[in-house]
Amino acid sequence: MNNIFLTARWENLIIISYQVDPLIIQKYLPEGLVPHTLNGSAFISLVAFDFLDTKVLGIKIPFNVNFPEINLRTYVRCDSRTNVIFINEFVPKTLVAFGANFFYNENYRRAKMYRTISSYKDIIKIKHYLKLIKSYSIELTARNNQYTPDENSAEHFFKEHSWGFACNKKGNLTAYRVMHPVWDIYPVTGLRMDFRFGEIYGDKWKFIDDSKPYNICFTAGSEIKIFNPLIRKQIGNE
Repeated sequence: MNNIFLTARWENLIIISYQVDPLIIQKYLPEGLVPHTLNGSAFISLVAFDFLDTKVLGIKIPFNVNFPEINLRTYVRCDSRTNVIFINEFVPKTLVAFGANFFYNENYRRAKMYRTISSYKDIIKIKHYLKLIKSYSIELTARNNQYTPDENSAEHFFKEHSWGFACNKKGNLTAYRVMHPVWDIYPVTGLRMDFRFGEIYGDKWKFIDDSKPYNICFTAGSEIKIFNPLIRKQIGNE
């Protein structure tokens, strides 16, 4: 196992997943990856969460410890592994975006963002704001009653992935391992979105604006560990 590059807590993860034709996903994937399908469909997920208590090589970098993130990801297979590749990731921290792009060749972008969370009796309300040229938001409500979904459930499929894939600057397929315990989820009771995929991610994703989510999952999250990336020839040995 390679050395740990980053530790943090990922908490309050909103995962909104959409059904997509696998052929649409395939043309955006690096060589060696294929879409992971469920009942013949591929998926993309919009994920908004809290990135907390962040340490790089065991060190907290001032002003870059706690922040929100919003990412768009899809699900892929490689060497029998079923995991994720990120299409785009927003954070409000310039240094975080630079580090992720430099070390992992991820498509991170800095944007103005903030998150609010409140609870009343047994209801949790969480709202994410993203400011580009225009302002966008994601607002979810859930019951504060955590439980662990069945391993065969859609919720388990969308939240439990331990490898991320990317291409390094030389064009080689790489993978990095993410370790965390199985996450509990909260029952979702409502979702309101002012979020235009075509405006944010480009016209090629505009069709999602008229799509209904296949699944909405809100998970508690946990502490996580991210390991140094491996190149393709090393992946099968891990």
